[in-house]
Amino acid sequence: MVTRPKAVFNWSGGKDSALALLETLRSGVFDVVALLTTVNRDSRRSTMHAIPEPILQAQADSIGIPLHVVDLTPAGDMADYDAAMRRAVERFRAEGVTHFIFGDIFLHDVRRYREQQLAPYGMTVVEPLWGYRPEEVVERFLGSGLDTVIVTTWAEKLGREYIGRRIDRRLIDGLPEGVDPCGENGEYHTLCYGGPLFSRPVPFALGEPFLFSHEVGMEDGSRQTFSYWFADIRTE
Repeated sequence: MVTRPKAVFNWSGGKDSALALLETLRSGVFDVVALLTTVNRDSRRSTMHAIPEPILQAQADSIGIPLHVVDLTPAGDMADYDAAMRRAVERFRAEGVTHFIFGDIFLHDVRRYREQQLAPYGMTVVEPLWGYRPEEVVERFLGSGLDTVIVTTWAEKLGREYIGRRIDRRLIDGLPEGVDPCGENGEYHTLCYGGPLFSRPVPFALGEPFLFSHEVGMEDGSRQTFSYWFADIRTE
């Protein structure tokens, strides 16, 4: 009997993550032992898509893979993040995990950072969607049967009317010029709640969309304000 290498899948709860996981499981190459997600210690929401922990848990339960939550300090710096992730990696290495799987597409600096952080622990980074054009990835997603809804948009790129819309052919074909079809540049974030990855749909509700803004320090020392439309994700 061939033993498959153990892997941890880094789970965001959104569409690219769901597609990468679905294709990983269908390949049968890895034994995926956990879905790892980072959560704000105070809000108990995922740091990427602001998905509440109970919904992340419901996703994992429906998928049938244990959820491993990494608590992050609110407004913490990269040192806080690195320390929290180091503890998680050390735990999984002790359990025989050798691979970490991600749903990135083409952000080379992100992949390089992941590889630099994981290499000292003997972990191999796996990227099932890597190297494909966003147009190719979105076609694979549309053909996957996964059910996904937009929960956040970058207001400069997509308006309030996109909140709550399902990712389907009509939406993709109607995206404004300059918007990456996968939202890889941060144009939108999603919640995946149904389809062949799940044994049953994940129940949720979206609150009324609202606009919020925050300042970000740029590399040149300046500060820039970014605004987003956001819908509170709730359990039903």
